[in-house]
Amino acid sequence: MSFSRRRAHRPPALFAAAGLTASAIFVLAGCSASGGGDSNADGDFSGEELTVLLISSHEGASEWLSTEFEKETGAKINPVIVPYDEIGSKLALDQQSGANTIDVAAPWYVSLGDLAADGAIQDLSEWIDSEEALDTEDFIPSIYEPYSEVDGKRYGVPFDGDTHVLFYNKEILERNGFTAPPATWDEYLEQSKTITENEKGDGVYGAAIFGQKSPLILGASFANRLAGFGGEFLDDNGQPVINSAEAVAAAQSLVDINDYALPTPAETDFGAGNSAWFAGKVGFIENWTDLGVRSQDPESGSEVIDKWGVSFLPTGGDNTESRASLVAGFSWVVAANTEKTELAKTFIEWAASSEVNEALLTATPPTGIDPNRISSLESDSYGTEYPELQGVNRATLEGALAWPTGEHATELAQILTDELAKLIAGEGGTAQEALDRVQDEWEEILGS
Repeated sequence: MSFSRRRAHRPPALFAAAGLTASAIFVLAGCSASGGGDSNADGDFSGEELTVLLISSHEGASEWLSTEFEKETGAKINPVIVPYDEIGSKLALDQQSGANTIDVAAPWYVSLGDLAADGAIQDLSEWIDSEEALDTEDFIPSIYEPYSEVDGKRYGVPFDGDTHVLFYNKEILERNGFTAPPATWDEYLEQSKTITENEKGDGVYGAAIFGQKSPLILGASFANRLAGFGGEFLDDNGQPVINSAEAVAAAQSLVDINDYALPTPAETDFGAGNSAWFAGKVGFIENWTDLGVRSQDPESGSEVIDKWGVSFLPTGGDNTESRASLVAGFSWVVAANTEKTELAKTFIEWAASSEVNEALLTATPPTGIDPNRISSLESDSYGTEYPELQGVNRATLEGALAWPTGEHATELAQILTDELAKLIAGEGGTAQEALDRVQDEWEEILGS
């Protein structure tokens, strides 16, 4: 399969969602998906069941979706929860082995090309193109394309937008003489260094860096900096440019922060980093925007309620415009061998709707979901509850850096992550040498 660079898109206009009544949130736009034998024209699927594969951080969302979808249609959702780095292999094995226990899944968007090549998911192009109720023009364009399309075919519908931004602890910055969060990665390094040098004796560090060797963790930390320095994974012709000057600067920036980060970056995963943040032990953390929702949740044990702020990702080098980084992001797909295709499409149409996305953004307990639609992002409820998060999420409206998609995309991501892990461990030579090796391997795989 071919690869192409995911380019910035600008929507023609913004619009706010209309006010919602309690019942309107759960009204299906329509149950008119075509094909298959399980279609039910009146939307009543009482007695039917649907098995939905999700990652662990979407467990809260799965509970909300299961409860409300059963109220709406009578169908029971059976969630299957797996670690974030196992969902693609779980789905592929389930379909390839003939077990066929999964009907719907929400894998990492980067894996769509590999799942399609493995015959694990359905080509949804005809349905997506013809089903007006999906209202695809409302999806944030910079999210919709990479979360949906591979090589001209559409295999998924966006579920969780998952954009990284920079959170900061206002009290820690104030104690250390800073009146504003960093605008550049150099300022970020300077502020982190100052905080760590002043407060590490009290167990407080400048930043929590997600450095565990996983594309969704360490790869995300690099991608944030690649976006900030104005780099790309691929050029306009789909050729690797992972050893560009911007990419090298991004990798070096990641190396430089390690001495001033929460110990030990190479072992810091989401759990460790988030725990330090909630305990008020780090000045900065790069994270998904729903971290702000959880930071304000008394039930989460957060000690940073009303003590945090959020800003766009810093910039670096010659680049002066912040850009969103789509480091994770998950898409609804239909399993290739399900016998419940119509019920699966009905569920996805509902679960991907503006009304449901809006409800998930502000639900309590928090669901871990970020905006995927213009209307939910600009909704009054989101803006009223979390105006700061609404503001930084608007970065996606100006375009975003997305990972490559297509066959072999997950392999490319892992190759990059392996080299970055060696680099920050001091075993990979210089940033240029590490990324030159990645460039060579990517070119070989992509036939450049």
